[in-house]
Amino acid sequence: MLDIRKLRLLRELAHRGTLAAVAEALSYTPSAVSQQISALEREAGRALLTRTGGRVHLTPAGTVLVEHTEQVLADLERAEAALAGSDAHPSGPVRLGAFPSALRPIVLPALREIGRTAPNVAVTVTEVDPADVPDLLRGGHLDIALVHEYDNVPSTMGSGIDLEPLLDEHVYLASTPATAAEDAAIRSHSRSHWIVGNPGTLCHTMTIRSCQSHGFEPHITHHIDDYPTTLHLVAAGAGVALIPQLGATDAPIDVALTPLPIGRRTRIAYRDGSRSHPAYAAVSAELHHATHHLHQRSRAG
Repeated sequence: MLDIRKLRLLRELAHRGTLAAVAEALSYTPSAVSQQISALEREAGRALLTRTGGRVHLTPAGTVLVEHTEQVLADLERAEAALAGSDAHPSGPVRLGAFPSALRPIVLPALREIGRTAPNVAVTVTEVDPADVPDLLRGGHLDIALVHEYDNVPSTMGSGIDLEPLLDEHVYLASTPATAAEDAAIRSHSRSHWIVGNPGTLCHTMTIRSCQSHGFEPHITHHIDDYPTTLHLVAAGAGVALIPQLGATDAPIDVALTPLPIGRRTRIAYRDGSRSHPAYAAVSAELHHATHHLHQRSRAG
């Protein structure tokens, strides 16, 4: 019989690519991971990995086994959700990951309501970049998370992740003074200074690709992930920036926001099979309610 704990390690290797990365993520030593995978190969009766330098690659047998492991793990999540569903009320801990611009307008209102509607659900929040979410979910460090993708930076969640739509929003060019019409807004700042997110973030990639699609590389003067700080830098004349709708609230009065034909989509991410867990569903419901109220306030404004 194949050991589910060893299968989890193989699945993590398929996603992370190195023994060291798996060891760091799951609090093993690299030698312990190697020993567990070797034991799994003996159980399976065939080679599951090939090694090239510091990286590992799945053999065809390893690929087949990982595909079945994803299904087994999803079934285990569904079993846990079904057991939790036998309780009268949702309860237990929920580790929620969220990107910074969603915290104040969506996550905080949701937390206030969860305390009222599901008092036995204990939510802990971690600020994360969406690019890190798949590994954190698969590794068991988060239970659900808010993630986003841009039109020009599509999702790369990979296998084992289930996505639920939450919010669609526009992206704006923040500048001072007002800039050109939206079809020429980015191109008109080919010689401007730019404020972008830190390398490795989806927001950084979105800005770089948006400028490249208009035929230039942005002249970057600041790397800032915090949108309120970015907007105040724009107001001070330090540069221009691309800001999603959630990050553009409370912009300084002298910052012009030009809507662009670029969209950002926010989703709730779960481990595959876990969406029906009552505690996760209770948190998800309040995230949806908070988003609905955000839309209502936006229309009223």
